[in-house]
Formats: sequence, C-alpha cells, structure tokens
Amino acid sequence: MLTSLLGKQNTAIVGIDIGSHAVKAVLLEKDGEQYRLLHAVQETIPKGALNEREIQDIEAIGKVISRIRKQFPNNIKHAAAAVSGSTVITKTIFMDVSLTDEEMETQIEIEADSLIPYPLEEVRIDFESLGVNESDPSKVNVLLSAARTESVEARVSSLDIGGFTAKVMDVESFALARSAELIYSQLPEDANDKLVGLIDMGANMSLMTVMHQGESIYTRDQSFGSEQYTKNIVNYYNKTFDEAEIAKISGDLPPNYTFEVLAPFQTAVIQQIRRAIQMFLTASDKEKLDYLVLSGGTALLEGMQQVIQDELGIHCVVAQPFGNMQHSTKVDEGLIERQGSSFMIAAGLALRSFDPCHI
Repeated sequence: MLTSLLGKQNTAIVGIDIGSHAVKAVLLEKDGEQYRLLHAVQETIPKGALNEREIQDIEAIGKVISRIRKQFPNNIKHAAAAVSGSTVITKTIFMDVSLTDEEMETQIEIEADSLIPYPLEEVRIDFESLGVNESDPSKVNVLLSAARTESVEARVSSLDIGGFTAKVMDVESFALARSAELIYSQLPEDANDKLVGLIDMGANMSLMTVMHQGESIYTRDQSFGSEQYTKNIVNYYNKTFDEAEIAKISGDLPPNYTFEVLAPFQTAVIQQIRRAIQMFLTASDKEKLDYLVLSGGTALLEGMQQVIQDELGIHCVVAQPFGNMQHSTKVDEGLIERQGSSFMIAAGLALRSFDPCHI
C-alpha cells in the first residue's frame, strides 16, 4: 500500500512551518466563509538544526516546537507540517478516467519504479485526482507526490517531541498555493481570472506557484534566499550572524548600507524572480504574469516590493494573510504587523483543518 504524504482527514490542525531560522505556527477557525486567527506564534531555531531544508537535529527542533506547544490550547493536538526541496518530487500523471482510487493506487504501485527516481523503500508516496484531462476526456489528471522517508520521519518525530501529533505531511509549494485564498482581497477585482504569481522568499529557499482561477498551475523551488543578504552584512560590517539578522530586520545599519549591500541584493532577487517567471512562461506558453504576491522574510526588506514592481513592470504586493480576518485577543498584533507575510506557508498548512485536498 502507498504511504500517505498529503493526508486526507479533516480536523482542527495547527499549521507548523519549520523554516531555516524559525518555526512558525498558526491556528485558524472558520465561521461560514470567514476565517479567524486564533494563534500565530514564532520561535527561533538554533543555528545548525536545519541545513538545506533538512532537519539535522530532531531533538533541537522538537524543543522549539515544545515551546510553541505551550502557547496553544491543550485540546488541540494535531499538526500539519511540510517537506520541500530536492527530496520532494511532484508530477502530474494521466490515468484512465474509469479507475477507482484503489485501482489507481494499484496501478501507481506497479509503475512507481519508472515514476520515482528513488528506491521505493526510501520514499513516501501519495496521489490525488485533479479532474478530467481537458485534452483527452478518457484520462484523469493525477497529482503524484513523493518525499524521502527520512525527511518525513524527521518532521513527524520533531512534532512528536514537541507534543503534537502529525496529522498531515504536506508539500510547501502546495501550502503556499492553498494560502492564496487569504490574499486575493489585496489584489484588483479581476485577479481570480488572471495569472497570479506567489513567491515565498525564505532564508535559503524560494518557492514560486502560479495561480489561475483558484488553482495552482505551476510550481518551482529554487535555492536562493535572504541568508545571502545576511552574510553580506556580516562581511561588510563585521557583525556576528545573529547581529546581522537583527540589523537586517530593524534596519539598524550604516547610512551607506543601501548601496553596499541592499541594492546588490535587490538586483539578485530581481534576477531570480525574472528567471523564474521566464521559466513559467516558456513552460506554459503564456504571454505574461499579471500580478505578483511576495511573502517570506525577504519580502519585508526595505523597498523590496517597490523595486520589484518597478523593474518587472508587474503589479506587486506583499502578502498579508491575516489582514482580512478577525484576530483572537491572544494574537501578538505586533508580530503580525511586522512579520505577517512570513506566515503564508504556516497559514496554508493551517487551512488543512478545513480542506482535505492537496491545495
């Protein structure tokens, strides 16, 4: 039998984003069509506990999550986390429309060796039907996801040490796509019918997903993030890495930092985004991307949104996933105001409480 990666069940779930420098956790509730933010928490990760999106110290990550656990109600036990990077494979395959889920599972097991470039005993696999193929109605599009078992189990173990039960193990790009529904109010009214690119820029990894009419039609990961900016601050101003991280967020840097470190990094970000957009346009035969939504720590850097909009000529906003919902009195409003954009993936994971599907 296939071992579930995406998870199917529906219950109250804390979305936990295990990032390179911090763990972010979100709990939402839903009343009709409206969401309410109950909790949004962030705790710093010890340096070296993660490397290239892979957990190196399960115990250390578990201790961080245990600090988060204390800030959530005791009756909320389940969590959703996500995998990303080179150990994750997602692809759309085409199967006979008449097959049941059980028959699809059997067929995928038979064909898995040719579909997954890892030994099957080393991966967790899941799949989900996406609907009938428009070009060939006799086929159904099926999303196949696979992740290295060690990546999945490291996150499950970290959640367990931290006091949560892993209910869902998702894929970060899917979580980012799912969170898109929280930010459409920031865009012009026609956004749902346009091509909207979501770009989450973390410390070491940038994710891009393109949305059209509420569906993700393209995803891509690339190894690039704000850690390079931090390292440049370290080198230019003789700071420790931690001091540079604080200075990066607070802007407490010499007057000439704009020219010495910020502008060159902005140029690098623009190059990465331009390349990612071009790859999408080439792969999809689309003519242009209509809107951009930035999230993650890099999006919060001074002037980043404006310079990207000016250079690329695309209407661009910084994501505010909690801006259109009520907040519990337990929410740290200062944290949301300063770093709300960084919670997009955690919010997308928290939405698994209400939507059992992949995105």
